[in-house]
Amino acid sequence: MALFSRRGRSDSTDEAAASAAEPVAPAADIDDLATEDVPQVGISVSTFGADPAGASPVVAARPPATAPAPREIVPGLVDNALLQAALSALSAQPQNTEIMNVMRQALQGQLFLRAQGDVQALIAAGQQINLAIASLEGKRFLLAFSGGAALQASVDSEGGAATSVIGQPAVEVLRNAVSGAYDGVYLDHATAGARVILPKELIARAVEESEPTFEIKTLLSGPRDESTAARVADALSRLPVWVAGNSDAEGRMGLAEARTPDGQRRMEVFSHPLEVVALGRGDSPLPVQPEQLGRALASEPGLTGVVVDPGGPWIELDRDALAGVMALAES
Repeated sequence: MALFSRRGRSDSTDEAAASAAEPVAPAADIDDLATEDVPQVGISVSTFGADPAGASPVVAARPPATAPAPREIVPGLVDNALLQAALSALSAQPQNTEIMNVMRQALQGQLFLRAQGDVQALIAAGQQINLAIASLEGKRFLLAFSGGAALQASVDSEGGAATSVIGQPAVEVLRNAVSGAYDGVYLDHATAGARVILPKELIARAVEESEPTFEIKTLLSGPRDESTAARVADALSRLPVWVAGNSDAEGRMGLAEARTPDGQRRMEVFSHPLEVVALGRGDSPLPVQPEQLGRALASEPGLTGVVVDPGGPWIELDRDALAGVMALAES
């Protein structure tokens, strides 16, 4: 927790203005996240979109494999760089895929909240903590921030009100927003061109349709070491994931693969259905249990492994690393 304060002003408010511009209101269709209609998927591995004549596959450029290095614009506050990048990429009229990209990156790392006054002193005195909100068109939105610059912009927009900053895991902030008396979360409200409102319905759907621990997403977005690949592989042997499905002209379902010019074929695997939707390819996220993933890999020896969350941060795992997953096909 950090404390922002400016001299020369003794009053502060728990209700923040929405800055000079109207918020960027998402037009996202939350039904894009729906998976109830495909609770069980019979996996037959085939690549859709491939040239049947065997032409060289088109290799799409991927974002960086790892998250940006941690940075502190404000000392003591580590920015959520992945979320900042997603917000900065918003167009003037954000498309559904852009909103989904922000939503998926808001599920990892930390978010920061503002509170009136000195929170530590309030807690010590047993007094109520008032979080900063924005009231817009009769609705109440919790203000949340991706890092120090956005927080400072918010404080400056109010003339430097004394403010405490509370950092929490992003998922906890989102869950509390859903369970609280809020209509959504307003991200970086004072940062023109890089701010957006996530409505309560979208947040609730995104949280509900994840596996509860967000283990894989946390591993991919956090610092990595020599154990990361093994830890992700272990998670794949225990946790549900999603694959990207689509149909060819004859109505046959195929699953997305990543192919390289040297002939490597990796099944695309996703930690959350939003990871599929945010790619904007029109694929459907299909839920897959570990046993199903193991059977798919074991039945197709031509697959050299998987790539997890190709929208980034991502990781590639070879077949040897996935032995524990494939062993599930024999159980």
